Amino acid sequence: MQFLIFIIAYPLLWLISILPFQIFYWVSDIMYFVVYYIIGYRKKTVRENLKIALPHLTAKEHLAIEKKFYRHFCDMFMEMAKTMTMSAEEMSKRFKITNIELVREYEAKDKSIMLLASHYASWEWLLSFNIQLSYQGIAVYKKIANPYFDKLTRDIRSKYKTELVSTDKTIPLMANNNRKGILSVYGLASDQSPKRAQIAHWESFMGIETPVHIGPELLSKKYNLNVLFAKVKKAKRGYYEMTLIPITDDPKSLPNYEIIHRYIKEVEKQIYEAPEYYFWTHKRWKHHH
Repeated sequence: MQFLIFIIAYPLLWLISILPFQIFYWVSDIMYFVVYYIIGYRKKTVRENLKIALPHLTAKEHLAIEKKFYRHFCDMFMEMAKTMTMSAEEMSKRFKITNIELVREYEAKDKSIMLLASHYASWEWLLSFNIQLSYQGIAVYKKIANPYFDKLTRDIRSKYKTELVSTDKTIPLMANNNRKGILSVYGLASDQSPKRAQIAHWESFMGIETPVHIGPELLSKKYNLNVLFAKVKKAKRGYYEMTLIPITDDPKSLPNYEIIHRYIKEVEKQIYEAPEYYFWTHKRWKHHH
């Protein structure tokens, strides 16, 4: 059944990927109408999240953000498919790094880098950043249950010199690279909710005491990694800009949980600037005080 679903879906995704951009975004507009007005995909979750995270806004303002979010959500799904056939040259035009010189400075320190991102704007196209790295780019991801879609996802995301590693294999890989002196940039999007059994620390996130993943904190200290935050902005439809924000170049000197605290504050800043580009369909605040 998994293979059947894949062979039905794959041709559709490929056809989407080869559409000229003007038609491509027309299709996204149609998808938005279906997903938002007909299916109503996760509307309840989105509305609950907006009320929890942005209580100072009116119902009218929540509704405006909600509609903009679903438009962006459909764009992002389409853009993920577009990556299947998009050239590196086209990607470089559409996903720009505003301060690439900071990476050069950090690479010159001869230490591996932890690049923390969030589920905001376009974390899929962010992987094209690896084209400009001299270090090995490694993206940590959650394995997909359907093995055929999992392979497709890995193929799509690894087009730009990126090595994908599932969450359960991250620590052994980092230990091996550290032992062999392989300098790498480890990309993690760690802003989603940990499982209840894995809750070890809480942070104020959007004014709510919320459990957070502490893996990036522990790993950056254990392997003495430089830590950067990838702040991604949607410049206009189909175009993004990433600015690198230093978190620390001396993780061991910081008190416990300071790294994750600084990271969460950067994610908050993004959301407050343009909340419509955050991933509101995820039940981020299902555990909170």
